[in-house]
Amino acid sequence: MKDKIILLVEDNPDDIKLTLRAFEKSNIKNKIITIGDGEEALDYLFCKGKFKGRDPLDFPCVILLDIKLPKVDGFEVLKAIRENKTTKLLPVVILTSSREEQDVYHGYNLGANSYIRKPVDFEKFIEAVRTLGLYWLLMNEPPNIFHTL
Repeated sequence: MKDKIILLVEDNPDDIKLTLRAFEKSNIKNKIITIGDGEEALDYLFCKGKFKGRDPLDFPCVILLDIKLPKVDGFEVLKAIRENKTTKLLPVVILTSSREEQDVYHGYNLGANSYIRKPVDFEKFIEAVRTLGLYWLLMNEPPNIFHTL
């Protein structure tokens, strides 16, 4: 991974703005790629469609994935990530407003690395994003996925 890219898969423009603002407030300066639906997220990850020319080895260091997405829902995106040998080890954090216990279970059952409920309070959301950034960008030691290809 050349730079530590964050892939934010979120369809709600207000949540995108809120998340980007929280990263800014937390002084997280990494490149953040935002994608608005599950189909486009899969195209990005698997270098298809408008992302056909993307470097297939330039993976994000973490994927922040909403589960309620148009076209292909977040669970299907997660399932496709885990079933593919080139993406199966990518860290996926479900970042959602869903409070359904079955969604938590289903996310972990499909291989999510973490499940975070979006706090309603902006200050709490900033803290959640700061902690998420510190862990996944600085503290976490990912495997060298290029040796698994």
